[in-house]
Amino acid sequence: MTTTIAQPAIRRVEVGTSKVADETASTAAGIKITAEHVWVKYNGKAAVRDVTVEIRERSILALIGPSGSGKSTFLRCFNRMNDLIPGASVEGDVCLDGENVQDQGVSAVELRRRVGMVFQRPNPFPMSIYENVAYGPRRRGMGDKARLDDLVETSLKRAALWDEVKDDFRKKSGLALSGGQQQRLCIARVLATDPEVILMDEPASALDPVSTLRIEELMRELREQYTIVIVTHNMQQAARVSDITAFFTMGEDRAGYLVEVGATGRMFTNPTERLTEDYISGRFG
Repeated sequence: MTTTIAQPAIRRVEVGTSKVADETASTAAGIKITAEHVWVKYNGKAAVRDVTVEIRERSILALIGPSGSGKSTFLRCFNRMNDLIPGASVEGDVCLDGENVQDQGVSAVELRRRVGMVFQRPNPFPMSIYENVAYGPRRRGMGDKARLDDLVETSLKRAALWDEVKDDFRKKSGLALSGGQQQRLCIARVLATDPEVILMDEPASALDPVSTLRIEELMRELREQYTIVIVTHNMQQAARVSDITAFFTMGEDRAGYLVEVGATGRMFTNPTERLTEDYISGRFG
């Protein structure tokens, strides 16, 4: 299964399956996100060009490629975080459950609840662990203490952090946690908003190997309930956690584009494109 920018529009890649889909695939059950001919430009200059891909629900897609190839920029299209960057514009269609998130009627706030994001460096709020997790639900109007208590505990458990913080999570600052614990706290904070998709932009790049392993184990557990898209420069991490891998590189115009996407096992053992093979084998990038 492959795709390149030169393929005709009638053929697209269905991420999370091993088949190349035809024009009717976007209406098939199980497709969570569809990106069609997506361009991202900064002040009119292309940073990502003509990416088309489909992502099945409850799968993990890893975006790999050299620095500057547009991976994080493309990732931000799914929850419109590019809207916050001056001079950025997005062309093409990005659909969540068939609804174009670029439409004017779509609330960016609600979209970012449905499509949560975990950033490269942990960014807990300067408040208690409890208040970090309760922050989002409170902003949405949840005021019942019993419900909040239950939600905070459940979110911390799902983020594999509860056993480490349960004795003092109401008082201890999120900033007092270790780096790996802070990242899991940020994941718990996302889970508390009841998302459908979780975006992770190099979530373990600033962590030690033990903390990285915990984050990877957590991703595999969360895949049972969520669609996950991760940007990573760690080839071993992509191979360990993802179902599907998409390889981006940079063209002569300095814009990133999608070279190939496919089942992770095949991508790492028998990629179709020479560029993919060269990158995975370490010959460039």
